[in-house]
Amino acid sequence: METNYDVIVVGAGHAGSEAALASARMGCETLLLTMNLDMVSFMPCNPSVGGPAKGVVVREIDALGGEMGKNTDKTCIQMRMLNTGKGPAVRALRAQTDKDEYSREMKRTIEEQEHLTLRQAQVVDLVIEDGVCKGVVTSTGTTYHSKAVIITAGTSLRGEIIIGELKYSSGPNNSMPAVALADCLKKNGLEIDRFKTGTPPRIKSSSIDYSQTEEQPGDIEPHSFHFSEEQNTDYVDDQLSCWLTYTNEKTHEIIRNNLHRAPMFTGIIDGVGARYCPSIEDKIVRFADKERHQLFLEPEGRDTEEIYVQGLSTSMPEEVQTEMLQSVAGLEKAEMMRTGYAIEYDVVLPYQLKPTLETKVIENLYTAGQTNGTSGYEEAAGQGLMAGINAALKIQGKEPFILGRDEAYIGVMIDDLVTKGTLEPYRLLTSRAEYRLLLRHDNADLRLTEKGHEIGLVTDEAYDEFLKKKEAIEKEKERLSHIRLKPTQELQEYLTSISSAPLKDGILASELLKRPEISYLGLRPFLGEDTPELPGTIIEQIEIQIKYAGYIRKAEAEVEKLKRLEAKKIPEDLDFMAIEGLAIEAREKLSKINPRTIAQASRISGVNPADISVLMVYLEQGKMKRK
Repeated sequence: METNYDVIVVGAGHAGSEAALASARMGCETLLLTMNLDMVSFMPCNPSVGGPAKGVVVREIDALGGEMGKNTDKTCIQMRMLNTGKGPAVRALRAQTDKDEYSREMKRTIEEQEHLTLRQAQVVDLVIEDGVCKGVVTSTGTTYHSKAVIITAGTSLRGEIIIGELKYSSGPNNSMPAVALADCLKKNGLEIDRFKTGTPPRIKSSSIDYSQTEEQPGDIEPHSFHFSEEQNTDYVDDQLSCWLTYTNEKTHEIIRNNLHRAPMFTGIIDGVGARYCPSIEDKIVRFADKERHQLFLEPEGRDTEEIYVQGLSTSMPEEVQTEMLQSVAGLEKAEMMRTGYAIEYDVVLPYQLKPTLETKVIENLYTAGQTNGTSGYEEAAGQGLMAGINAALKIQGKEPFILGRDEAYIGVMIDDLVTKGTLEPYRLLTSRAEYRLLLRHDNADLRLTEKGHEIGLVTDEAYDEFLKKKEAIEKEKERLSHIRLKPTQELQEYLTSISSAPLKDGILASELLKRPEISYLGLRPFLGEDTPELPGTIIEQIEIQIKYAGYIRKAEAEVEKLKRLEAKKIPEDLDFMAIEGLAIEAREKLSKINPRTIAQASRISGVNPADISVLMVYLEQGKMKRK
C-alpha cells in the first residue's frame, strides 16, 4: 500500500473535500483520510448552501475552480435569490439541497479525481521532525508520509454531544470523535479553545399540518452557483417548498419552565456558542419581550420524510423538545425523528496561523474549516480551498496565494481570523467587508477566474468562456457610451410609462441607463438594429457596472489607499517588544499576531493609530540605517 504522498488531508467534510480536490488538481499526489466514508461532505446541520455573504463565498469558490457550487447545482431541491429588493452588494443566492445526494455526488467527484486517493482511517498522531510536519499516524498503526498535512477535523476534535442532563463523547450525528488528534495538536504546542454549536430536532413530514403554515416556494427563474451559460434548469419545475411557522407564548412558557434542565444554564456546557445562531432557549432568555420566533420547516431531501426545523436549535431534554415542538401551529402532532443536540469541540485559535493557513508553530501543517473556529459549510469550504492551494504551491516552490480584503469575502474571512482571532464561532456577514460593493455575488468570476486559471484550477475551456463573457460586457458598455438618444416621441412615451422624467435634450444611452427605474431590456428597442442578443448574466453586469459606476470608483479609490499600507512590509523577525513608544498592549498584540504588513497591523484589536505611526517611523529609521 502506497504510504508516500505530497499532501495529506485529514477529514473529508466541506473543508477537507475542497482542500484535497484543489491539491490533486494542481498535480500533487494527495491522500484524503476520513473516519467514515459514508460521511464525505456530510451536512450535520441544515441542508442548505448560501445566503448573505455565504452565497458569495460559494461563487468565489466556483470562480477559483472549487467544487461546492457545482455540487450544489447538481443536488439542489430549491433555489431562491435573497434581498432582491436591495442593492447588488447584499443580494445572495441560497439553495436547499438533497442532503444525501450532496454527499454522494461529492464522494463520486473525489473518487474520480486523478492524483487523489480517498481512504477510511482515523488519524491519531502527526509525524513531526525538527518542527516540520512530515506525515500522520492512524489508529491501525499505519504511518503515511507527506510534504504537507492539512487538518480539517470540523467539530469532531474532542467532540461531546449534550442533550439535557446527558453528555457523551461523539462527533456530529453520533460519529466518532477525534480525541487522540486533539491531544496531539495540543501536545505539539498549538493553543486550543472550546466552542459549541447545536442543531434542532428533525420531524416526520407526514405528521405536519401544513395548512397552518406559510409556504416558501423556490424562485421560478432558474439560478446557479456555477459560472456557466449552461445552467441547470431541471430542478425548476420539481422544487420542494419550505414552510414557515412560529413559536408562541406556550412554547416560550415550556422553555422557561425547563431552564433548570437546559445545559446552557446548568453549567454542563462550557464551550462558547455562536452569537448569530443562538439556541431557542437562549433566544427566549435574551429576547424576553419578543412574542414569537420564526421556524422554517426545511426538507432534507427528495427521498426522505425528515424535516429540519430551522430556528429551533436546542439541547433541552428529549421529552421537553417534543413538548416544545407540539406547542407550535402545524406541529401539534409532530413526530420527532432525530433529537436536537448541542456539540462541544476543540478549535485551534486562528491567530496561530499565517494568511496561507499554515500554522506558525509547526511548518507544513495547515488547518482549515471549523477547526479554525468558524461556523458554516461555506466558510469551511472557502478555507479548505485556500489551504489546499497553498499547500500545493509551497510544495511546488511557488509564491503563496493570498486574497486581499478587497478581492474576496474569502480574503476578508481569513484576514479576520489570523489578524483579529475569534472568541466565538466565526460567521461571515456582509457587514464584515469594507468593500462589499466590490465583492458582489454577480461578479465573483470577474474578480477571481483569472487567478484560478493561473493557479491551474480553472480549465482552459472555462477560461475561454469567461474571456468571451468579459469581452461582451466591455464591448456593449463601450457601445452604449457612444449611442446618443434623441427625445423622440416613442422614447418620451416609454419614459412617461415608467414614471421617468422625459428628456429635454439628447443623452448618451449609458447616462440614461443610470436612472434607477430604467433597465437595459426596457431601453433595448431604442439602441439600434446592431444591438446584440445578450444572456441575462451579461445584461446584469452591464446594468450594475453602469448604474453604480460612481460608488464603485469611490470604493476602488479606498482600495488604493489600503494597497499602499499593504505594500509596507514588516520584517518577520522584528522584535515588537523592543520598540519604544508603542503602548504595552500594542507590543503584546503585535508580538502575538506578528503581522506581515502595516495594513494588517492596523486591523489588530488593541493597536491604535498612534501605535501605527510609531511603528512606521521605526521601520523607516531602520530602512535608513540599512541604506
